[in-house]
Amino acid sequence: MKWLSTEEQAAWRAFLHATTLLEDHLDRQLQRDAGMPHMYYALLSTLSETPGRRMRMTELAEKTKITRSRLSHAVARLEGNGWLRRESCPSDRRGQIAVLTDAGYEELVRTAPGHVTAVRTAIFDRLSPDQVKQLGEISQIIADGLHEPEGADVPWLR
Repeated sequence: MKWLSTEEQAAWRAFLHATTLLEDHLDRQLQRDAGMPHMYYALLSTLSETPGRRMRMTELAEKTKITRSRLSHAVARLEGNGWLRRESCPSDRRGQIAVLTDAGYEELVRTAPGHVTAVRTAIFDRLSPDQVKQLGEISQIIADGLHEPEGADVPWLR
C-alpha cells in the first residue's frame, strides 16, 4: 500500500474540509430561504431540466446519487409541500415517476437566485478565471474516475 505523501494528505484534508463547509453553507442558505435541504433543491433542479419535468424514480435516484429509501422520503416531503407528485409508470406497473409540479417549479425559480448567490460567494467570487477552469477540469477528472461504468452493479438502484 502506498500511503499519502505529506502534500497529498494536506490537499486531501483541505478538500474534505472545503466540501463539508460548502455543503453546510448551502444547506443553511436553502433552509433559511426555502425551508428545504440542499438535497431537495437538487431533486427539484434535476427534474426542472428534464423533458416534461418528469423522471422515473430509479433514474432520479441514480442521477442524484441517493438511495431509493432517501429519495422516497424526500419525495414524500416534497409531495407534502405540493412541489412534486408521483405517477405510475405506464410501461412498468411497479415503477413510479416523479413529476415537478408548477408550484415546485415556481419555488425553484423563487429560490434559485439566492442559491446561485450563495454558490457564487462561496466559490466563484474567490477564484480567478484560470482557477475556475482548473476547478472544472480537476472535478471532471475526479468524477470520470469515480463514475460507474454502464451496466455496473449499482447498489442504490436495487
